[in-house]
Amino acid sequence: MLSVVIPTLDSERALPRTLACLVSATVQGLIREVILADGGSRDETALIAEETGAHFIQVPPGRASQLRGGAAQARSDWLLFLDPGTALDPGWAGEVTSFMEAAEMRGGSALERAAVFRFALDDAGPRARWSERLTALRGALLGLPRGEQGLLISRRFYDRLGGYPEAAMTDAAMMCAIGSHRLARFRTAAVASIMPNNGLGGLLAPLRDLASLSLYKLGFRPRSIGRA
Repeated sequence: MLSVVIPTLDSERALPRTLACLVSATVQGLIREVILADGGSRDETALIAEETGAHFIQVPPGRASQLRGGAAQARSDWLLFLDPGTALDPGWAGEVTSFMEAAEMRGGSALERAAVFRFALDDAGPRARWSERLTALRGALLGLPRGEQGLLISRRFYDRLGGYPEAAMTDAAMMCAIGSHRLARFRTAAVASIMPNNGLGGLLAPLRDLASLSLYKLGFRPRSIGRA
C-alpha cells in the first residue's frame, strides 16, 4: 500500500485537482492514506482535509521540513510525494502498482529504486510545450526531474537516504542522492495546473532553471547560483 504526502500552504484552490485523481486508487485499496503536511495555511486547506478524509498535520514551513514531516507520519512501505495542483494522468495507478510489485518480488537492491512521472502542463500554449521539452532535456542531461513530477520511493530506500535534505534545492539534492541510475520514469504524466511566469520571462525561466541546475551538478553552492 501507498502513503501520499502533499506539502501544503494556502492550497485550498489547488488541492481539489490533486485529491480528485487519487479517489479511484483509494477506493481500490492502493492508497492507504493521504497526508497534508501544512506549513501554516490561513485559508480552508484544513477544512478540505477534513471533508476528504486526508490526514492534516502542521509542521514548520519550508519544502524540506514539510516533506520530511509528512513522511515521518506515513505508515506505508511506499511513499508518493506530490505537489498541490498536480494531477496524475489516468493509468498512473497501474504503473505505480507494477513498479512496486516488481520491486517487492525481486527484493534486495530492487527496493532501492525510485520513480517519477513525466512532466506536463495543463496549458495548450507554445510556452507550455517549450517548458515541457526543456524539462525533459534537463532530466536526460542532468538526471534531475522537477519536484512537480512527484516521487515514488520505498520507505526502506527513503530512510536509508535520510529523507529529503534540508537544502536550498531540496528536490535536486534528493534526486542526486537517489542517483539517475536508480530512477525510473513513468509514461503517465504529472500535469501541473499553472505555468509560472509570463511573457519573455516565462520563456527564459526554463533556460535559467536548466543553467542553475547544471551549476548545482558541478558543485556550486545554491547561494552562489542565486547570485549568478
